[in-house]
Amino acid sequence: MPPGVGTLRFTYQRPWVALLSRSIYSQNGSWEREYGPRTREQVEDWWRPRVSAPEPTGEAKGRPKFYVLSMFPYPSGQLHLGHVRVYTLSDSIARFQRLRGRRVLHPMGWDAFGLPAENAAIERGLRPEDWTSSNIQGMRRQLEALGLRFCWEREVTTCQPDYYRWTQLLFLRLYRAGLAYRREELVNWDPVDQTVLADEQVDERGRSWRSGALVERRYLRQWFLRTTVYAQAMLDALQHLPAGWDGVKAMQANWIGECTGCHFHFTLPATGETLTAYAFSPEAIFGASHVSILPSHRLLHGESPLRHVLQNSLIPGQDSLTTVTAVCPLSGRHIPLVISAKPEFEGYLDTKVCTPCTSAEDAVAAGRLGISPPKVIEKLDDGTERLTNSGQFSGMTRLEALEAITRHAQSSGAGGHLTSPKLRDWLISRQRYWGTPIPIVHCSSCGAVPVPEEDLPVTLPHMKALTGKGGSPLASVPGWLTCSCPQCKGPAQRETDTMDTFVDSAWYYYRYTDPHNTQRPFDKALADYWMPVDLYIGGKEHAVMHLYYARFFSHFCCDQNMVKHKEPFQKLLVQGLIKGQTFKLASTGQYLKRDEIDFSGSHPVHAHTGESVQVTWEKMSKSKHNGVEPEILVKKYGIDTVRLYILFAAPPDQDILYDIKSDAISGVLRWQARLWSLVTKLIDARSSSTKPNPRQLSINEKHEAKKIWVNKNQTIVHVTEHFTEDFLLNAAISRLMGLSNVLSQASPHLVLHSQEFEDALAALCVMTAPLIPHLSSELWKGMAHIENKLCHHYEWSLDVLSQSWPHVDPKYLEQPDMVEVSVLINNKAFGKITVPNNMSKNTEKVTELVLQSDLGVKYLQGHTIKKTFLSPRTALINFLVEN
Repeated sequence: MPPGVGTLRFTYQRPWVALLSRSIYSQNGSWEREYGPRTREQVEDWWRPRVSAPEPTGEAKGRPKFYVLSMFPYPSGQLHLGHVRVYTLSDSIARFQRLRGRRVLHPMGWDAFGLPAENAAIERGLRPEDWTSSNIQGMRRQLEALGLRFCWEREVTTCQPDYYRWTQLLFLRLYRAGLAYRREELVNWDPVDQTVLADEQVDERGRSWRSGALVERRYLRQWFLRTTVYAQAMLDALQHLPAGWDGVKAMQANWIGECTGCHFHFTLPATGETLTAYAFSPEAIFGASHVSILPSHRLLHGESPLRHVLQNSLIPGQDSLTTVTAVCPLSGRHIPLVISAKPEFEGYLDTKVCTPCTSAEDAVAAGRLGISPPKVIEKLDDGTERLTNSGQFSGMTRLEALEAITRHAQSSGAGGHLTSPKLRDWLISRQRYWGTPIPIVHCSSCGAVPVPEEDLPVTLPHMKALTGKGGSPLASVPGWLTCSCPQCKGPAQRETDTMDTFVDSAWYYYRYTDPHNTQRPFDKALADYWMPVDLYIGGKEHAVMHLYYARFFSHFCCDQNMVKHKEPFQKLLVQGLIKGQTFKLASTGQYLKRDEIDFSGSHPVHAHTGESVQVTWEKMSKSKHNGVEPEILVKKYGIDTVRLYILFAAPPDQDILYDIKSDAISGVLRWQARLWSLVTKLIDARSSSTKPNPRQLSINEKHEAKKIWVNKNQTIVHVTEHFTEDFLLNAAISRLMGLSNVLSQASPHLVLHSQEFEDALAALCVMTAPLIPHLSSELWKGMAHIENKLCHHYEWSLDVLSQSWPHVDPKYLEQPDMVEVSVLINNKAFGKITVPNNMSKNTEKVTELVLQSDLGVKYLQGHTIKKTFLSPRTALINFLVEN
């Protein structure tokens, strides 16, 4: 800013001067009367580096913290409008919390490992790290160009050794706790990407979520995390999460399932291997008749020495009793292994414990096979069921035995953690290069041996180029593959599988609290200070799988005394998609570009063939030709307009059907111009020779001033609630628009002499600052340099983003002159709103207040109102709308 600008009086540039040297007030002390494209561009160019400058987030004493986290992106190289939506939401809320005096943590990083980068590198003959690094640099420039304010000093990148070193350490701790293990498993194999897929990465048609290839089923030795151990704990914890999780709670609960049974680890004496089987009635384990496996079980098709024995025992279409036995980990009894006649069990189970005393089906099977297990449950005369023939657990009721047996099994390492039959352990092995190396070495003498923590990280080898051939690329790097065993020092080989990228993203929120720590993943004190995340924002598609894995890691870290909070996220905001219009041929499903469509008729057709075209709304994608580059919108409309459009077009949890012709764009453009004109109006009034004097107001003008005062306080109440409770920022914007409408009606004499006008306009500027920081900063600068101000409770020497969030006047809260009006839509009650008593009989005024209210935004926005009826006798208004 030029020296002395702060002391300049306002001047207006004449039109011919503007053509020669047009610039904004912050640059030269002259206020532009119109907020046109040129002024908007200059405002945003001037303020962008100032409003996006990161705020240090050191642990200041005496200020409450607020940790707002948006799910970090995969560095694909290009931001799309979905990115803009989630980061605009988090940026607006972070700015609001700073205005409230909070110490805000609003970090950003990169979920940088993964198959897409590896495939892109293969296609281009590049190294994945080079491709990824280039994309990160480009996307960071895009984020900064949008004026977003992140704590960049806390940036994390999951493909960097200083990050995945700690992913490996957490894996080792899971391994030592018995929660990471390796077994042969029937897996989903993508024949195109040549890698294993989790069940969640296979769609309902049996195709890969990435390549679209038909998935094959193969047996491979894979690494798993025993997430089922925490199933019951995570299910129980859902009950204690705050409001706002309701939909996601149901999704998480459905994912986990009803935890009534558990797994027990049986030993096969013939080979010494472990067989894990699910018991629907754990309390009856001493009465197990047999362990039943499916015909597709790994023991019949994998590497087990028992494969031929079991295959020879198989009788298609009936339960097959084998000569193989399994040792019960609690009773020590040898019970037979049976191949089931069924092609599948409930959920994902392929092995189950059969207990005839609790299952009629198991009793029939045991009788048919000639197996007579001990009876372990007896029913007393009073109807109570107690255990018998169950060792130390005999005499207990079934419920007591369930708790005691599962607890004993847990403490002895025999299983016993309650889970559901529909939940599986997390398969994390990936046969790819671009992922976190699993820190295990395989020794012919010692078996699988963990890498010592002091030797971490196990870094990826540098590879000049990758090929798309099958198998793990790491297996073809001899100098990296061969190593010494940490235990016997003999020759060994490194594990060549890498981890699923979901492992990296399952704990990143902790690393943000202490991103430069070189001694441990994070300091407990710092994690406990910032955690839990106060608000977590991300897409609907991650509300189950990613969230489940993140909660699992948090529960584990808490049990390891690394943190004090089990649940990582306090509130969750799941934002909807931004969809673009797509056009595809009905015959082939081929997506067409808009310029290939003929819109001249009643229905769109292919311009070249005349074939009918299907018109739908789908998630934006380059392949569907329905994407919109954010840079194009920003260049045309400005950053603040794009922000407002994203926030105003729909509630955060709903999808936005992007249409540039919609009223949303034109509406927010008009509103910005109205805000500019309000400040111009105040500058006009205060630039005259007449000094402001509230005593000059007439009785009617004082009444109008009171109306402004009421509306200001109403707006503060509701906008604050939207920022803190339901995050309906579209409704908050509607409230702010309502306040600006009230101010626009003020007469010049009222503007000159009214403290209420000045105060409301200042409050409006502060409340719009989180949403449109560039424009609000310039508006505030214009107000700050007006002489003879009537409001002295603002820090006028500071920028708008350094102000305090407006407070509701105590007198407003004590008002008796408010009345509740019932709102009906098509004769159906939808709720009530509070209106000033003196407006309650004015149809136009009540209608305006309803439309500005949360209720109106939710139920009336976008609908055509045919008629409005305000009852003359009761506080009731009825809107007749088109369905």
